[in-house]
Amino acid sequence: MNTIIQKLKEVDIKRIFKVLYFVLVGVTLIGFWIALGFLYSESVSPDEFLPYSVSSNQESTKENCNVAGIKLHGQLVTYAFSDVPNGADSEDYIDVVSSEGVVSGIEAADADPSIYAIFLEVDSPGGSGVAGEEVANALRHASKPTVAMIRDNGTSAAYMAATGAKMIFASKFSDVGSIGVTSSFTDESMKNQKDGITYNQLSSGKFKDMGDPDKLLTTEEKDLILRDLKIKHENFVALVAENRKLNIEKVRILADGFSVPAEMGFQNGLIDKIGGINEVREHLRTIIEREPKFCW
Repeated sequence: MNTIIQKLKEVDIKRIFKVLYFVLVGVTLIGFWIALGFLYSESVSPDEFLPYSVSSNQESTKENCNVAGIKLHGQLVTYAFSDVPNGADSEDYIDVVSSEGVVSGIEAADADPSIYAIFLEVDSPGGSGVAGEEVANALRHASKPTVAMIRDNGTSAAYMAATGAKMIFASKFSDVGSIGVTSSFTDESMKNQKDGITYNQLSSGKFKDMGDPDKLLTTEEKDLILRDLKIKHENFVALVAENRKLNIEKVRILADGFSVPAEMGFQNGLIDKIGGINEVREHLRTIIEREPKFCW
């Protein structure tokens, strides 16, 4: 009888441990998915794309914040997404900044009586020419002192944007310039021909599908693209010459599409000073006559 009771106890203990094991596994899995969802929501939060506002200040309170810090990081576009499209990789949408957001931040800072200067931190290979022009114009028309600092990259449309600032800083290791326009693309027509794929042109105008990678680019089409690129290139050159107060012929010589080290950029008038955030702080301290406190 005692043996039977002992066996029943052992069975009950095993059942208890088994139930506890499954409960523990279930709680762990639930906690893991909750944490994963939290991390994902943090990594792609639309708040990262919001413009400057004193309520999002990270360095100081509104009472002693006096410099609006705005970041131009990543590929420059005219507007940013609000939601990641279905099936898209969220990482493709993180390293993007919109002129819409940057310009909004500049205008908000310019209208804020507690802000004495506007600081644009640039680390971008460029992007949309329209976006670059919009940021440059917003900086140029701001009534308050504007300073741009190029970190790793401030090239192409991102450099265009920075030229609107009254003062541009860059590290001696930074790349600046790259004044040029491109519309290059891959031609896959020969590969398609080898694979037995036929391209059927069905368009209402002979230039409507110009630039389609599945068809050969005709001489006439190439001439049209180059015509438009030259117009945009000349507009880019003129904007840099105007904003940087440089001779337009000098800018044309520099506008070969290649970026240059910041020291060469300084020698040619593309930037104003070699330096980083410490030099920026010293400059701001002089022009606003107080210790700079950044709102990001």
